[in-house]
Amino acid sequence: MAAQPDIVFIFSDQHAQRVSGCYGDRAGVTPRLDALAREGVVFDNAYCAAPICGPSRMALMTGREPHVNRCWLNDDVLNSGTPTFAHALGAAGYRTALVGRMHFIGVDQTHGFSERLVGDHSANWPGNPSFDHGELRGTAGPDLVSVTKSGAGINAYDWKDRDAAAAAAGWLKAAGERRAAGDATPFMLTVGFMLPHPPYVADPEDFAAVAGLVPPMRIAWEQKQHPWMESWRGPRDVAGVPEAAIQRSRQAYWGMVRRLDRHVGQVLDALAAAGLADDTLVIYASDHGDHLGDRGLFWKHTLFDESAKVPMLMRWPGRLGAGERRRSNVGLIDLAATFADAGGAPWTGGGLSLLPLARDAAAPWLDEVTSEYCQGIAAPWSAPVPTMNRMVRRGRYKLCYYHGAPPQLFDLEDDPDELRDLADDPAYAPIREGLLARALADWHPDEIGRELLQRERDSAVMEAWAKRTHPPETHRWAMPEGKAPKLT
Repeated sequence: MAAQPDIVFIFSDQHAQRVSGCYGDRAGVTPRLDALAREGVVFDNAYCAAPICGPSRMALMTGREPHVNRCWLNDDVLNSGTPTFAHALGAAGYRTALVGRMHFIGVDQTHGFSERLVGDHSANWPGNPSFDHGELRGTAGPDLVSVTKSGAGINAYDWKDRDAAAAAAGWLKAAGERRAAGDATPFMLTVGFMLPHPPYVADPEDFAAVAGLVPPMRIAWEQKQHPWMESWRGPRDVAGVPEAAIQRSRQAYWGMVRRLDRHVGQVLDALAAAGLADDTLVIYASDHGDHLGDRGLFWKHTLFDESAKVPMLMRWPGRLGAGERRRSNVGLIDLAATFADAGGAPWTGGGLSLLPLARDAAAPWLDEVTSEYCQGIAAPWSAPVPTMNRMVRRGRYKLCYYHGAPPQLFDLEDDPDELRDLADDPAYAPIREGLLARALADWHPDEIGRELLQRERDSAVMEAWAKRTHPPETHRWAMPEGKAPKLT
């Protein structure tokens, strides 16, 4: 085995953990991910650092929480002077490449990757023309139109992922040829997929294939909600949407996961065909989840497990066990340190390498993870005042802090669906106070709120600048001719 293994990281967007066979789903739409799970280690309690795309991804890249990166909004720019796992592995002699989705904003569209293929669908510069979803305009965001305008059709994200999977397979084929020719340079390939992010529109084949297989919603809508949840749900409440639209959206989502699984399989098949699978660390994860109708919600943005918990699978033949599971609390934020550890790379960022825990369930581990959701007031889904929410999970208990509203406390072993709030129960007061102190020890909501408002004022200027000056898009994907997004 090589001292520095090759690494393949497959990273999807908005894949709810529970919509995977290896996490209990019985629809059978993830045979390739399930095989990866059988061949490696499954992390049952993995969380994102923020239940929204950009902040979650930047935290993953640096191993630093959103409030450390100062990246809370989807348009926030990660400081190019902050080392990422791509910088670290490059410093250790790796050839690093990114194919597809990552959501970098601004002039730096690589953040340490030596190569970037396919690019993002979204503008490199907010203010430049956004992607045109055509008939499906508005369905990619947290708006009821994404539920009502759902079903079978042409989803731009699916076509982008087809290009990403093909490009990744081609890259791996070339890597195998280089290795066969004597080039021993280790590589780290990150493959970013958009699916199953809304629009809730699946290829007709996938939509038909999952008909009758999608399970019913598990968590009912309740009239009385936590004050922040009620303010968030507001106009996004799907309780009044026809049941047929809700089920159609769910069917499309399961169909998109089916398609994603096939894209993952294409990458893994290319790795094997290149003769590189035996000493390659493969990790699969997603940036956050999706409510999928549970609690009267779709999309992400909350600290409930449907939104904040993610799938995480890890395979490394001969180095990690097969068919094993880990119950410890871990985060996407730990992956950067894990990549650096595997590659013998210098690491100055945050997080902890997951390799000791992956090797041995009894290895010492902090068993604590945080996630934060902070928004200003400019986004269409924002509240009239800035939102500063933070979750801390330690062992079996999870506390959700809402600035200006009461906290929530759940015992996730006795209450995995988070239906019984224990925050006001005197018997749990010591646990509540301990987790509350942890949530606020290094995180200052008033300061964050002020910065969010200033950030939005700054962003308005930058957006107006981009609209007038049209800075170049260096890594941007374009929809193929004749494939306009639409329902069929």
